Amino acid sequence: MHYVAMPTEQARHYQAGGLDANGQLPERAVSDGGGNPCRHCLGMIPEGAGMLILAHRPFPSLQPYAELGPIFLCADHCERGGGDARPEALASPEYIVRGYGADDRIVYGTGRVVASESIPLRAAELFADPRVAYLHVRSARNNCYQARIDR
Repeated sequence: MHYVAMPTEQARHYQAGGLDANGQLPERAVSDGGGNPCRHCLGMIPEGAGMLILAHRPFPSLQPYAELGPIFLCADHCERGGGDARPEALASPEYIVRGYGADDRIVYGTGRVVASESIPLRAAELFADPRVAYLHVRSARNNCYQARIDR
């Protein structure tokens, strides 16, 4: 399994002042250091650093299951994160892990709140289902998109 961050081209679009998924300019803010995970570097935005707050839709096209929601992003350029190890941005005690098909729609029955350390186990269980093409990791409390997991 491999954690996948927001594509760099998309992050640069937002960082350059491009419109978000709602057609609005990203809001500029300063991180208080209290849990602002960047969806591009997959690290925590440090206290005092500039950050963007914007609406993001992590799907390739519009369709009924293409969820949209708020995310944080480093205001300055950052390196794209990802890899096989759980990223720093996934620091909460639990997350929703949900499977999506090749058609980018939810595979019903796959969503579950799991402890952070159990994400790899849950991912392995879901990837055993041939209907599941990829996973989303989302906030357990607010359903905010965190990262994608690929096989």
